[in-house]
Amino acid sequence: MKPFLYTLNQFGKMTELFSYTASRQAVLFFHGSEYLLAIIFHGKSNVTLKSLLISQQYILVMILSILEYLLELYFFPELKEHWWISNFGLLMVVVGEVIRKLAIITAGHAFTHLIQRYHEEHYKLVTHGVYSIVRHPGYTGFLIWSVGTQVMLCNPVSTVAFT
Repeated sequence: MKPFLYTLNQFGKMTELFSYTASRQAVLFFHGSEYLLAIIFHGKSNVTLKSLLISQQYILVMILSILEYLLELYFFPELKEHWWISNFGLLMVVVGEVIRKLAIITAGHAFTHLIQRYHEEHYKLVTHGVYSIVRHPGYTGFLIWSVGTQVMLCNPVSTVAFT
């Protein structure tokens, strides 16, 4: 019986490591692909680090989510052993990523990472593709993606806060 319990414990630790590693990769892929698509549609000279969508507030919430993960892993490790919750979070990350990237590709030059305050003459309202289903698929995809990162980490506090 001991080897079986040891194997289950090792599987739990492997799942914890996978969740954290997968979450880091999801964040890196998200921002890297956002930057690449911004260059493709707007040209390298028009893209700045703001195109990575990293702000002081974003860094703060990501640090708090990592802190939550580490504290819960230390004090309540059983919270991090629900692989099916973590896998559901991974599914949310993928779905959110796909919706967001479809929004960027569909809107093309009309998609910007900065909120526009004034209408620019050469922009036209996009109503086809994913925009025919959801009015703001970029925001929708980002919401699903960001909440999914916290579900994947089995972070209950950050999941509620991100939602």
